[in-house]
Amino acid sequence: MEIIKTKIDGVVIVEPKVFGDHRGFFMESWSKRTFEEAGLHYDFVQDNHSSSTVKGTLRGIHFQRGDKAQAKLVRCARGAVLDVAVDLRPSSPTYKQWVAVELSEENKRQLMIPRGFGHGFVTLTDHVEFLYKADNYYAPKADGGIRWNDPELGIDWGVTDPVLSEKDTKSPFLKDAVTGFEDW
Repeated sequence: MEIIKTKIDGVVIVEPKVFGDHRGFFMESWSKRTFEEAGLHYDFVQDNHSSSTVKGTLRGIHFQRGDKAQAKLVRCARGAVLDVAVDLRPSSPTYKQWVAVELSEENKRQLMIPRGFGHGFVTLTDHVEFLYKADNYYAPKADGGIRWNDPELGIDWGVTDPVLSEKDTKSPFLKDAVTGFEDW
């Protein structure tokens, strides 16, 4: 695995070594040892899997508040997405900055997103299967979100009229949101 730093400290692209032949491929998608050798220490406790049928489906920007926050290792096993991590820690020098990375079944890249970040993705193809590991259990009462098109963040999703859930349509703008990261 190769660990590639991004412009935001702690957000890294994980590029696995893929071994392929006429039968298909093999890759190691997670190695605690490799991560720890790169200074990344996570203890994942939950795996999640989502499916999106239609190109242009946008999920996010989601996070869990405070001590229920989750670090996530995300990847796209089928299709392609533009994956986005947003720094929501007011005391961070990269507060409100974001990283966008294309993750696909072809490039097999993954994105490691630390706690204190919002996360979202938009599907670039139909029939997307998206997988992620989390280092904290889902806690419904700690669930939070930011509006996908918040002008304060200025995220370029590449779509103007995405397919959204009711929850994502009603998410507040950052200026009105409670993230629980104020003391981070």
